[in-house]
Amino acid sequence: MKLVMLGTGPFAVPTLRALAAGPHEVLLVVSRPFKGRKNAPKPPMHDAAAELGIELWTPPSVNLPESIERLESLGADLLVVCDYGEILKPAALGATKLGGVNLHGSLLPKYRGAAPVQWAVLSGDAVTGNTVIQMTAGLDAGPCLAQQKVEIDPDETAGQLEERLADLGAEAVVEVVEKLAAGTAEPVEQEHTAASKAPRLAKQDGLVDWTLSAGEIKNRARALSPWPRTFSFWQIEGREPLRVVIDRVQVESEMSIDSLSPGETQSETGRLFVGTGAGLLEILELQPAGKRLMQAAEFLRGYAGGRFVSE
Repeated sequence: MKLVMLGTGPFAVPTLRALAAGPHEVLLVVSRPFKGRKNAPKPPMHDAAAELGIELWTPPSVNLPESIERLESLGADLLVVCDYGEILKPAALGATKLGGVNLHGSLLPKYRGAAPVQWAVLSGDAVTGNTVIQMTAGLDAGPCLAQQKVEIDPDETAGQLEERLADLGAEAVVEVVEKLAAGTAEPVEQEHTAASKAPRLAKQDGLVDWTLSAGEIKNRARALSPWPRTFSFWQIEGREPLRVVIDRVQVESEMSIDSLSPGETQSETGRLFVGTGAGLLEILELQPAGKRLMQAAEFLRGYAGGRFVSE
């Protein structure tokens, strides 16, 4: 079959590599334009396409009439979409013989939207996975062609989980393409009444609410790593609050420390503990504004005697 791959972010790269190594021809890679902001890296798919010797095309929108015309002119059989960054309208999906398939990083219909991996971690899920769907006009609502389940490690970050899902998902896409080529694919409708949303997270979502439980705060720190990261403000009496990134934490269940109110801290032999709405949290690594990432013991040597506040 003749394929067109649409992808921009790192989640799509393993799928492109797997398809390029297979028996089907990848005619073109379509990716979002590089905006060229200062110090901003190029989208990963741009480099991957160049490395594989596949033509790269970066239209302002794949839904423009001229974009659809170019897709139609290729005579491709299938669009393969993953981490692209734009919703395809029916006209774009109709530009190939078999429409499009999409690799989505959740067990659909759970977590439809732009940030399924982050929301799975944020929600404290023990299991998630990938779904390959036949694309329709609805957002992540098309029939399922394949699913894969994986367990989430309790200390795994969204970034780490996404890397695993990307590698695993490439295998699922290859299998689906083979079934479509052979005419043996069996689409299964999603249970739409069970759908949930996974909207894109913003920087402000990283602000820690210390009235949440220790487990919920840990999940947020994991979910927002590597971006946008969780943060709070370190308040020492008589000084301006210092913005601090909370990088790595753990729920503490063994220390016998008197009850701490949310945000209140106590240090023991270089370890930093914080009270929450339920349970005790240990801060393992953090990064003061304008400084490098450091362990709690080093932080306490320079910023002792404070507490965390949310603003």
